[in-house]
Amino acid sequence: MAKYTPRLREVYESEVRGALQKEFEFSNVMEIPRLEKIVINMGVGEAVGDSKKIKKAVEEMTKISGQKPVTTKAKKSIATFKLREEMAIGCKVTLRGNQMYEFLDRLIQIALPRVRDFRGVKPTSFDGRGNYALGLKEQLVFPEISYDDVDDTRGMDIIICTSAKTDDEARSLLTGFQMPFQKKE
Repeated sequence: MAKYTPRLREVYESEVRGALQKEFEFSNVMEIPRLEKIVINMGVGEAVGDSKKIKKAVEEMTKISGQKPVTTKAKKSIATFKLREEMAIGCKVTLRGNQMYEFLDRLIQIALPRVRDFRGVKPTSFDGRGNYALGLKEQLVFPEISYDDVDDTRGMDIIICTSAKTDDEARSLLTGFQMPFQKKE
């Protein structure tokens, strides 16, 4: 049985890697930026009042990412929010390898164009070390989530971690994957 390779991984190996090497004049192939991981985080503040909401969030994130997330727990008690220490208040999943490339492909080709009033993602959301973060207001942009099954719309944070040293290298890497950055006006 032949091993399956995601489309974006093939694009990276055939086009993007060579273009980055030329653009930034890397002498060693190990210097060329690559994707390391994608972390998806979903905060569920309503879980304080209703613990079933965290189960639904975990179920939806499993459908979106194809991997079971871990629940995140509160580190401290905060009386104002009726929050107790060790109470489940969100979930997160870390994608690597083929699942990471598959998720990024679905995000760029399917989910982002389905966002209401979408004009592109901000080109300034880099952290200075080549990692990119973006937030989605609702999970309904993913085709895996059925509109009828959703009880609440929940947002999520998506962090794309790269091996790039600078934001410019990471921006070029993501542009090679056709990440729809906003145009400067």
